[in-house]
Amino acid sequence: MKKAELIQYVEEVLKPFAEEKHYEIVDVDFVKEGANWYLKVFGDKEGGFTINDCVDTSHFLDDKLESIEDSIEIAYILEVSSPGLDRPLKKDKDYIRSVGKLVEVKLYQARTEGPFAGQKEFIALLAASDIEKQEATLETEEGEQEVFSRKDFAAIRLAVIF
Repeated sequence: MKKAELIQYVEEVLKPFAEEKHYEIVDVDFVKEGANWYLKVFGDKEGGFTINDCVDTSHFLDDKLESIEDSIEIAYILEVSSPGLDRPLKKDKDYIRSVGKLVEVKLYQARTEGPFAGQKEFIALLAASDIEKQEATLETEEGEQEVFSRKDFAAIRLAVIF
């Protein structure tokens, strides 16, 4: 089973379980870190995703993955957790939910002009998100705004400020 097929299978199999438990499956990824492959599932719910929610999801998914074990040729470690306070913005709903919040941004290339000129990494306010155009409007502390294509972001996540 290929990476994309595995991710799609996990998302599909978790959908009814998550709805029943009032969870949101925020993201599913299959990545290699060091010598190991990890199947990572990130869940959330109103009031926070607890350790018990992680355990329940892990047990449910273990049972489902056992039935297709022969189709996954690579040994992997299943990891179920909350996306954390600094959750990445990946899907349209992440951008919509995060409008009005501070985000930590890493660009593939530094901007050459505009309020973020010369910067490749910065913290800004996510002022707006245009899902149709796949754009995000970011705002500086001084209130200056600039529109970015979401393709410009190497990474964008909620900023955690103490």
